Parts: sequence; structure tokens; C-alpha cells
Amino acid sequence: MKYLDEFNDPELAHRQFAAIAERVTRPWAIMEVCGGQTHSIVRNGIDQLLPDEVELIHGPGCPVCVTPLETIDKALAIAARPEVIFCSFGDMLRVPGSHLDLHQVRSNGGDVRVVYSPLDAIALAEANPDKQVVFFGIGFETTAPANAMTVVQARARGLTNFSLLVSHVLVPPAVAAIASSPTSRVNAFLAAGHVCTVMGTGEYGPLVERFGVPIVVTGFEPLDVLEGIRRAVDQLEDGRAELDNAYPRAVSATGNRAAQAVLADVFEVCDRAWRGIGTIPASGWRLSDAYRDLDAEVRFEVADLHVEESPLCRSGEVLQGLLKPHECEQFGTTCTPRRPLGATMVSSEGACAAYYQYRRLDLPQGA
Repeated sequence: MKYLDEFNDPELAHRQFAAIAERVTRPWAIMEVCGGQTHSIVRNGIDQLLPDEVELIHGPGCPVCVTPLETIDKALAIAARPEVIFCSFGDMLRVPGSHLDLHQVRSNGGDVRVVYSPLDAIALAEANPDKQVVFFGIGFETTAPANAMTVVQARARGLTNFSLLVSHVLVPPAVAAIASSPTSRVNAFLAAGHVCTVMGTGEYGPLVERFGVPIVVTGFEPLDVLEGIRRAVDQLEDGRAELDNAYPRAVSATGNRAAQAVLADVFEVCDRAWRGIGTIPASGWRLSDAYRDLDAEVRFEVADLHVEESPLCRSGEVLQGLLKPHECEQFGTTCTPRRPLGATMVSSEGACAAYYQYRRLDLPQGA
């Protein structure tokens, strides 16, 4: 029960809020990078209980939200093929493409299956040698090792009917893109703790030096988030900019070396489009040359598919921290979880979904 109780203790939370209020003397804008942190903040009302001087900006750290529309359409095109069993985690099924989503592809006869591990897709490929099994591999550095091991397993088992549709993105280049934007208001970042459990903290020190902003590695429970905010405020008030690990129970400086070795073998760094943001150089992974024959984009010839985003959806501004979800004219009216215009409304970690679920009834009428 330790981690269920200790990091949700109301008394300790009140102390943290008091410490932040006592320390802050001027306005600061702090971005939490991860969508899981955003949901923890909104669900627990942390942003509402902080002093007015501390503003939390919701960043682009939801892997479902930043998967580009063209990749969703590639997934839809592959999933609709009669020879394909298309496998995905459940949170991708309702993400809208240009005209439909994976749920609708399944309703139209496509063999789309929800799996709980990428290894489930390997089992399906072994059990269905007459079918092409495709796994939709999305996410940040956190989910990439499991997807990489799936590719290694497919090769080791001699499976010729398995492939991976890859849409992995990397957090540090996104932080750099936001920090270097002329429209950025971010004074400090809360880095995603689970990403750092895999990759360590080494990539963030150069960003601190380059942009002169504090970066605090933070967990996801309410007290984790508050501790990250408190440490960020301390640095800002002192005029310091340092890398600080506020999640030492899970994060080390070096990360998971075994996972990093698999990632280096299976993937190579590439430019990657982020939904609503655009292409960020060297911000993604694709399969390396040694495993390129397992790339679903190549196998099904969908690599050159190009699309246009809905002009009504402002999720790109939300993902960059330029707009709060309820400030979008479509929020809660044209755009709802049942009929989303963009992934930020349908994803379990999306900022728009968090505001709709936990904050909608508290917003001013018409917001």
C-alpha cells in the first residue's frame, strides 16, 4: 500500500502547496511534458490549488495525441486489407483519421484486434501463417523497448508474416523545439519520469545549458508532481537552471542499459512529424536497415501517404502549450470524446480529454 497511500497523502500535499506559496514571488510558467502528469494535475485539481503566480502549461507528452494524421491513415489503409490482422492497444482505436477510425474499419469488416502486449501479435502471427499480422508501435521511449524486442523475437522465430508500423517519438527533441520557439512562455519543464527510467537523465543536461531553463524529472502521483513543481519554483526564484531528479525511486542517471542496447540495434533516429506541431528533426525512431524488411510502411507501400488536418481542430496549439483545451471554440460542442476532432480529446492521456472529464462542469457557461 506504500505507493498508493504515501504519494496521495492530503496532509503532505497541503504542506507542499504551502511551501510553494511561501517561496513564489513572481509569475512562472511550468510545462509538464507528459500527458499522464497532465491527467494527475487536472484530476486532483493541482493547477487550481497552486498560487496564482504558478501557471502549469500542458505539453505534448501524450504519444497517442502526437501520432500524426498521416500515420493514422496509413494504419487505416493497412487494417482494411483482407489479408491483414491489425493489432493495436485499445487507445488507438478511436483516434480519428481523415475520414474514419480503426473502430469503423473493424465495423466494415477489417480484422482489427486489441492486444495487451506486442508479444500477443507475435502469437497471432504464429497461429495464423496465412495472414499478415501488423502491430501498431507508437509511443515515446517508454514503450519502444517492448516493441523492439517484438521485432527481435519475430526475426528469431523466422516469422515472415509479421511487421511493425512504427511511430515512435523522442522527448528531448520536443523539449528543445518548444524551448526554442519564439512563442514559448515556458520557464521550467517537468520531465517525464517513465521515459527517464529507460533513457536516464543524460540527454537533459545539455538542454538545461542550451536554454537556461530548469528541468526537473518528475513522477506521476500527486505528491510527485507537487515536489517537481516545488523544486522548479525554488530554482526559478533562486535564478538557477539545473537538471534535478525528483523521481529517484525509479530514475537513475544512466537508465536501463539493456533496453538501450536493444533500441540501438532495432531502431535508428529519424525526423518525425508530430500531430499538430509539424516535423521535428531527429525526434523519432524507425526500423534500422537490419530490420527494415519488417517495416509495415515498406511492406504495404503506404510510406508516401499525405493528408491535411481538420482546420477546426486546434490541438496543435494545445500540444505546444499555447492554448488551454477549453479555450478552443470546438471544445465540448463540435469536439467531444464521442466525436473527437483530434487525438487530444480521445486519448486517455490527452489534455482535452482531461479537461472534458474532470473540468468541464466547472468551466464558465459557453467555454
